[in-house]
Amino acid sequence: MLEVKPRQNETIDRTLRRLKKKMDKEGTLKEYRNRRYYEKPSEQRKNQRRGM
Repeated sequence: MLEVKPRQNETIDRTLRRLKKKMDKEGTLKEYRNRRYYEKPSEQRKNQRRGM
């Protein structure tokens, strides 16, 4: 689990930006979006062939 603590005199916007960058770097959001809906194994193979 990611943890981002706000630095001294840092705005919430900047802290959220750092959190989003970390999530993007780890691939957390991408994985979440892929797992949002169940995908049958046959659909997974099709998507892998397509390069998705």
